[in-house]
Amino acid sequence: MATKQRPKRNPFPKGKHGNMQLVLTEDVTHLGKQGEVVEVRPGYGRNYLIPRGMATIPTAHNLRLLERYKIRVKQALEARIADLRALAAQIGAMPGIAIEANANDEGHLYGSVGAAEISKGLRAKNLPVDAEMVKLEGSIKEIGLYEVNLNLGHEIEAKVKVAVIRPQK
Repeated sequence: MATKQRPKRNPFPKGKHGNMQLVLTEDVTHLGKQGEVVEVRPGYGRNYLIPRGMATIPTAHNLRLLERYKIRVKQALEARIADLRALAAQIGAMPGIAIEANANDEGHLYGSVGAAEISKGLRAKNLPVDAEMVKLEGSIKEIGLYEVNLNLGHEIEAKVKVAVIRPQK
C-alpha cells in the first residue's frame, strides 16, 4: 500500500537567494523602509519581524492595504508640512519676544537664557515651539537683542528676535 505524501505548505515566497520574501509594514533599521519587499532569513522573518508586526507576507491583499496606508501617511505628512510653513510665516511676521532675566549693572545675567526659556516665551504667544526646535550656539548670558534660528522640522526654518531685558521693578 502506497502512502500519500502531504504537500509541503510554505506560505512564504522565496527570493532569488532562496530566503523568504516579506513586505515591511514599518521602517526597520539596516533592512529597509516601509512598503519595500525584502528578502530575509526564514528564522529572522518568522521569529522576529512577523510576530512584532514589522513585516507581512507579500500577498496581493497585503500589498493593496499597504499602498492605501502609504497614501494616508503621505497626506498626513503633507498636512504637517503645511502647518509648519504656516507656523514659520506666523513667527516671521511677529516682531519678537521679550524675556526677563536678572542681571548686574554691566548687563551680565545671573544665569543664562537657553532654548527652554525661548520656547516658553513663544508658547506664551500661542506658538507651539518645543525647546528642541530652538537652535542656539551656546546660551545667552548678557542683556541685549538676539536673532535666534528655529528649526521647525522637515527642513523648515524661521528666525525670531529675542530681547533679553531686566525685570521691571
